[in-house]
Amino acid sequence: MYLKSLVLKGFKSFADRSALTLEPGITAVVGPNGSGKSNISDAVLWVLGERNAKNLRGQAMEDVIFAGSSGRKASGLAEVDLVLDNSDGMLPVDYDEVAITRRMYRNGESEYLINGTVARRMDVL
Repeated sequence: MYLKSLVLKGFKSFADRSALTLEPGITAVVGPNGSGKSNISDAVLWVLGERNAKNLRGQAMEDVIFAGSSGRKASGLAEVDLVLDNSDGMLPVDYDEVAITRRMYRNGESEYLINGTVARRMDVL
């Protein structure tokens, strides 16, 4: 099992859809200060069920939603998709690929999905 891809939409500094495709082995994320490197690890924590905004370097959970900039409107929701390769069957499901999605809307509502089906946080954990 390995992390196959991570897709961020409206999450923190990732206003546009940004997809990271990963291969088995070691992956390094490099870039200058302020480029969003830490937001990638925050996205992984968040999609896997983190509920404490301070662990995501924020004050409130709504801080994960892109807040806007001088040239862009704020996003209405944050969404992160984490795709795991399960071809080795390590996860107890009948899928070779498992996609975990978490969405949070500006009104505070949030939802989890596993392979496109609504799920509970406990199911993700």
